[in-house]
Amino acid sequence: MSVNLIPISPTQQTNPISTTGMSQDGDLVSILSLSQRHELLHLIASITDHMRLSLTPAAKPASPQNPSLAPPKPPSPGLLEIQKAALSSFDDWRDAVITRICSVLNSPPVAAATNTPAATATPEPTLPSSDNPKPDLSFLHSKYPPIPTPLASLPNRNPILASLLLLVLSLKSYDTRSRVLLLYIASSLHIPLQILSDLESSTAKSLLSSAKMSADAESASRVEASRTINRWKIGLASVAGAALIGVTGGLAAPLVAAGIGTVMGGLGLGATAAAGYLGAVAGSSAIVGALFGAYGGRMGGQIMERYAKEVEDFSFIPVHSLDAALLRVGVGVTGWIVEGEEEVVDPWKSLGGGVETYALRWEVDALTDLGTALTEILTSAAMGWVSVEIVKYTVFAALYSALWPLALLSAANVLDNPFAVAKRRSKKAGLVLADAIINKAQGERPVTLVGYSLGARVIYTCLLSLAKRGAFGLVENVVLMGAPVPASEDSWKAIRAVVAGRVVNVFSDQDYILAFLYRTSSIQLGVAGLQEIKVEGVENVDVGKMVEGHLRYRLAVGRVLKDVLQGDVEIARAEWEEDRLRMLEWKDKEEGEQRAKIEAGEKAEEVEGEKIELGAEEKEAREVEEEKIALQSKEKKERDMDEVLRRVEMHLEARRKKRAVKC
Repeated sequence: MSVNLIPISPTQQTNPISTTGMSQDGDLVSILSLSQRHELLHLIASITDHMRLSLTPAAKPASPQNPSLAPPKPPSPGLLEIQKAALSSFDDWRDAVITRICSVLNSPPVAAATNTPAATATPEPTLPSSDNPKPDLSFLHSKYPPIPTPLASLPNRNPILASLLLLVLSLKSYDTRSRVLLLYIASSLHIPLQILSDLESSTAKSLLSSAKMSADAESASRVEASRTINRWKIGLASVAGAALIGVTGGLAAPLVAAGIGTVMGGLGLGATAAAGYLGAVAGSSAIVGALFGAYGGRMGGQIMERYAKEVEDFSFIPVHSLDAALLRVGVGVTGWIVEGEEEVVDPWKSLGGGVETYALRWEVDALTDLGTALTEILTSAAMGWVSVEIVKYTVFAALYSALWPLALLSAANVLDNPFAVAKRRSKKAGLVLADAIINKAQGERPVTLVGYSLGARVIYTCLLSLAKRGAFGLVENVVLMGAPVPASEDSWKAIRAVVAGRVVNVFSDQDYILAFLYRTSSIQLGVAGLQEIKVEGVENVDVGKMVEGHLRYRLAVGRVLKDVLQGDVEIARAEWEEDRLRMLEWKDKEEGEQRAKIEAGEKAEEVEGEKIELGAEEKEAREVEEEKIALQSKEKKERDMDEVLRRVEMHLEARRKKRAVKC
C-alpha cells in the first residue's frame, strides 16, 4: 500500500544541504532541498510498506532437511481477526506519522527565536570520517535491512534522525512502530545504532528536567499537591512525577526550547524548531508525565499492588538506578528462583543500555519451590549419569516415546507438582502483565520483554492476550529463552502481529530437562524451547552449544542477550557473566571427564578379565559376582535418589508450613 505524498511548494525549495554543517537555528525545510524532502518522504513510505507486510507472515516452507513437514494450514478465524485489527491499527498510526511529517516539510523555514533562553550546544554525535573509524553497522543492517536512498550520501544525516524522533514524540507517545521506523531510517542512512540511543537518552533527560523545573515552581505555591500525592500513593520514588501530573497543567515552552535546544544545537537543529517539532508535548507537563509513566512511579510504586490481587507478589522492581528515565523500557521475567529473592533481579543486570530496566516479581514462593526441586534433584550425584543415558537417544525420541531413564522417572512426582503449580500461575501472571501494559504502567514508551523458562511462558501468555485485545504498538522486542510453550503456527503469527520489532526464540534441541518437564503437555504442538519456530519474522537462535542444559539459562542471560539485543545490553556486566559461566562449564567438563575415566576403567577391567582363560565354575562364579555388584550399584543409586527426593520433599513441606503460619 503506497502513501500519497503531499506536494511541497516550489517557493519553499532551498539549496542542498551544506557540506560544512548546518545553522544553529535550522530546521528540516531550511537544511533539506525540495528533492531531498521528497526523498525522505519516499523513504518513510517504503519503510512503512515493508513494516506492514510483516504483520501477516507466512509459514516457512518445508526444507530439504524436513521434506515431511506438513504444508501450512490456513489461518484460524481468530488469527485472521487479530491480523485484520493489526493492519487497521498500523494504518491509523502510519497516517498520523505521515501527516505530521508532511505538515513540517510543507511549512516555511522556522525563524530563529529571540526570546528563547540561550542553549549551549552539546557536541554532535559524530559520523565516520577519514579520522574516525567506520562504525560497525552489520547488526543494524541485518535486523533492519537498509532501503537504498540518495540521502545516505549526505555528509551529515543526524539532524534528519533527530527531527523525526521529535516529530513522532509530538504524537504524545513513543509508539513501538515509530521506534522501528527510526531504526530503519538509521539503517538506511547508515547512522550507527548508538547515535539513535544517545538521541533518545538526551531527549528524555531534557524533557524530564524541563518538566520537573516547571512542576517544582508551580507546586511550591499549591498546598493541595500533598493531597494529590497522598491520594495516588505511588511511592516515594515517584513523588516528583505525581506532583507534576497532579499539580501543573502546563509547561513553559521556553524551558523546553532551551532544554531540547541544548541537545539538538550541535546537530544544527534550532531550539525553536526542536520545540515546534514536539508540538503539544513541549507545552504540557501532563503529557510529558504520561509519556514516562509518572517517572517510573507506575511501574515501581504501590499503584502496582492492584495487579497483585490475581497474582502473588506481582510488581516491577528497578534493576538499575532510576536517576534518569529513558524513552524505552525493558522487563526481564525470571523462570525459577534458587538462591533467594535477589534472583528476581540479578539475571537482568546485563539488560540496560538503551532501556530503563525492570525485573518482574511474580509468585516468588512457587518459583522458589520449583527452583529448589530442580537444583536439588538434577544436580545431585544420583542424577550424574542421567545425561549419559539421555544421549543414547535424541531428546525428541525420549519426549515422544517416553524413553526416559528410570532415575529421572523416579523423580517425576517431586518435580511435576511444583512445575505444574508454577506453570499454571505463569498464565495468570501473563494476563496481569498484559493488563499492566495496556493500562500504560510503562507510560507511553516501547516495552522490550525478555524471559527464560516459565518467565518466557509469562511473556508468551501476555503477548497472546495483547493480540486478542487489540493492544498494538506497545511491545517493541521479545526474547524468549527455553520457553515451555507450544510451537503452534497460529499462536506465533499472533505474537508476530502484536510485536512491532523483533521476536526471538532461543532454543536448544538438547534441553532434556525442558523436554521432561513438558512431557505431559500438548507435545503434539511442539515445544518452542526445543525447536525452531517456522514462522516468517520469528528469529530462531540455537544455543545448544552455548547453554548446557535448562538450568544454565539464568546464568547465560548476558551471553545470549549480548548477541541478540545489541544496544540494549550492559557489555561489562554481560562479559562478567560470560566469564562466570565459562568457569562453571570448565568445572562441568572436568567432572564429566572424571566420570568417563571411571567408566573407561571399569570397561578395561572387564576386557582384561575376559583375556584370562577361566574354567566353567570360575566363569559362573565371576558372573554371579558381577550380577551382585551391578545389583548393589543399582540399589545404591536408588537409595541415593530416595534420599535426595526425601530431602527435597522435606524442604518443600517446611516451606509450605512456613507460608501457612504467615497467612
